[in-house]
Amino acid sequence: MKKKKVAFICVHNSCRSQIAEALGKHLAGDVFDSFSAGTETKPQINQDAVRLMKEIYGIDMEANGQRSKLISEIPEVDMAISMGCNVGCPFIGRAFDDNWGLEDPTGKSDEEFKLVIGQIEKKILVLKESIISEK
Repeated sequence: MKKKKVAFICVHNSCRSQIAEALGKHLAGDVFDSFSAGTETKPQINQDAVRLMKEIYGIDMEANGQRSKLISEIPEVDMAISMGCNVGCPFIGRAFDDNWGLEDPTGKSDEEFKLVIGQIEKKILVLKESIISEK
């Protein structure tokens, strides 16, 4: 059975969705393929996210080829998850399968960043289990 393709979406594809893509690959790559995208892009991934992911998990998102990209740049997916619509949900041409409702930690303290990263980790693991149980 082929793996599901999961897209993590937020407007700028620079922080929360990038963290979700990296953690999806790291924690659930055996169960689903992870992608991230947005309706707009930023010149680079949020540098606090890059630094903290390296510090906590040893994941170098930029060295692994992650970059801010548009929805049109990723393959068609089986599942689309919004990171949180507090900044207005982007339209991606289909309905979202879930909205994780996460606050954007951009510009906030490392503690707040780590809290959001921890929430994303938990949600990735729950998603992994739900996909396994579907099989």
